[in-house]
Amino acid sequence: MARAVQDVALLLSVIAGPDPRAPVSIDEPALVFSRPLERDFRGTRIAWSRNLGRYPVQPVVNEVCDKARSTFAALGCQVEDDEPDFRDADEIFQVLRAWSYAQTRAEDLKQHPDLIKDTVVWNIEQGLKLTDTDVRRAEAKRRQLVQRVTKFMKRHEFLILPVSQVAPFPVEVDWVREINGVGMETYIDWMATCYAITVTELPAISVPCGFTNEGLPIGLQIVGRHQREFDLLQMAFAFEQATQYGKRRPPIAM
Repeated sequence: MARAVQDVALLLSVIAGPDPRAPVSIDEPALVFSRPLERDFRGTRIAWSRNLGRYPVQPVVNEVCDKARSTFAALGCQVEDDEPDFRDADEIFQVLRAWSYAQTRAEDLKQHPDLIKDTVVWNIEQGLKLTDTDVRRAEAKRRQLVQRVTKFMKRHEFLILPVSQVAPFPVEVDWVREINGVGMETYIDWMATCYAITVTELPAISVPCGFTNEGLPIGLQIVGRHQREFDLLQMAFAFEQATQYGKRRPPIAM
């Protein structure tokens, strides 16, 4: 979305705000994002997770992310190793994603199968196989997950973890097949640490947190409480200002 947290705030100051057509929209007016992002984070409780307690993560990703932990401590935060119970997150995401693809892309597959890449074809077909019972069960499990995570976030204002489970890979690789010897069953399993957060409907942001020895960028995911997007931007801004990683940019490839 942007190269700096302030740019994200600017974007939200234009497009955010209450909308009765969107139940998850925030209650506050968009101008809330025009306020200063500076904040004192002393005493703020943060839950630190390396893999949500369930997913394989490349050691180099954890190594880079772990180095960022001291930055939050320096900001005065109380950083604790902890994560919510994310059981059923994979089933929830895969079922609801496939159902959505079937609802929105089934006609495209029928009329133009040659114009759709294999992974999307697979996802549409998975959705077409689902029954009403499958979707209802996934939605019921999602509500249970949201309740568990909401309870967890009452103790911690933020949850921090890796964005993706692998470092950037060659453009010739369509998707990652294995991590730490663990095979990936689908083309999106390598970003489960990211997609698991989406089913909670909590606001999250990705910020640069360092680089591998080869100079590849690694992202850190900061997750905030329900509808507390501005608080999330303030935390991301504090980390950005403390590290200045966002200013290190490779030349544009032509």
